[in-house]
Amino acid sequence: MKNDFLQEMQERGFLNQCTYLDKLREICNKKSISGYIGFDCTASSLHVGSLLQIMILKLMQKHGHQPIILLGGGTTLIGDPSGKDTTRKILEQSEIKNNIKSIKKVFNKILDTSNKEISPVFVDNADWLTKLNYIQFLRDTGSHFTINKMLTFDSVKLRLEREQSLSYMEFNYMILQAYDFYQLFKNNNCVLQIGGSDQWGNIVSGVDLIRRKLQKEAYGLTSPLITLASGAKMGKTEKGAIWLNEDKLSSYEYWQFWRNTDDRDVKRFLKFFTEIQPNEIDTIFDKEKNINNLKILLANEATKILHGENASKKAEFTAKKTFEEGGIGSDLPEIQIKSEEIEKGVNILDFIANFKILSSKSEARRVIANKGFKINDTIIENEKRVLELKDFRNKILKLSYGKKKHYLIKII
Repeated sequence: MKNDFLQEMQERGFLNQCTYLDKLREICNKKSISGYIGFDCTASSLHVGSLLQIMILKLMQKHGHQPIILLGGGTTLIGDPSGKDTTRKILEQSEIKNNIKSIKKVFNKILDTSNKEISPVFVDNADWLTKLNYIQFLRDTGSHFTINKMLTFDSVKLRLEREQSLSYMEFNYMILQAYDFYQLFKNNNCVLQIGGSDQWGNIVSGVDLIRRKLQKEAYGLTSPLITLASGAKMGKTEKGAIWLNEDKLSSYEYWQFWRNTDDRDVKRFLKFFTEIQPNEIDTIFDKEKNINNLKILLANEATKILHGENASKKAEFTAKKTFEEGGIGSDLPEIQIKSEEIEKGVNILDFIANFKILSSKSEARRVIANKGFKINDTIIENEKRVLELKDFRNKILKLSYGKKKHYLIKII
């Protein structure tokens, strides 16, 4: 028996592992369910590496199920060791609260908040984790976990195999995550936990804890961890993370990230990060042989989901004007500089380093030597080049780094 939600999960490549898939399919056919994904709040924004999980929550809504978003105010105080070589920076509670407030904005933009039946439920595990009595918790919950089994989970095993330290604080993380699932099952009727494949051990622990403490069945499901065709980690570039909050990354830069997707990743990213039906994507690929048109489709659709259709169209127009027509698009990343600084003259190496276009003057020097920088489409030939008022047109200058990165320099 098929289920539309789980069927589309498979067609899009979202489904990696699942406990009792047939039973979960049967339940989803009978009624709407609640399922949760947890997000630790280590920064003021999630980055694109978390986007697959958010798209799964969106897919749940599409098929009539209600997503629960656990923002880990409690677990962020500890730090998830999964996939990490070292202990995470320990944050203060006030900083975590501010991060939670900022991160919520993205969910409210991407998910449907208008329909009460499926609108996302936000929970913060600090509400219960920070109130636990340690001795009582060890007796009631810790007694259901064995060190033997915990040592087999990748989040622990890989750190130990590499002889990298794993604190007792981090070692407790999987117990806390399992307890989260138990709390949500008991109080929110949440029967499903979803996470990346590196969370499998933690998720299974939660399923086991619910069975042991409540004698009831819960379900766990993982999605694949995404790596690019190049082997790099999803969401990381030489400039840093691809943030989802617009105050950390403009809609144009976000659009450009998708436009620059490796040819080999375009089809699966259309299935992962757009709402185009999987069979329609297959048809589009059969008909459209120009990969650049498919990349523009990906950039438009992915940007529309996060920033809206107007921002997506504006980003496409800016890219076309900048790259195809050699003009200056109004939506390019902007750097402001005071007129008195320009009147004195600003050395190009100082400018590039100070505004972190590149990490250092020496790197900027190498790029200039290789003719990699342009001012208003004219190659910078000399590292001693100085930015002057005469370089600006209507107080605007376009600085280009390579073929794909352009900045508007504005005099204020």
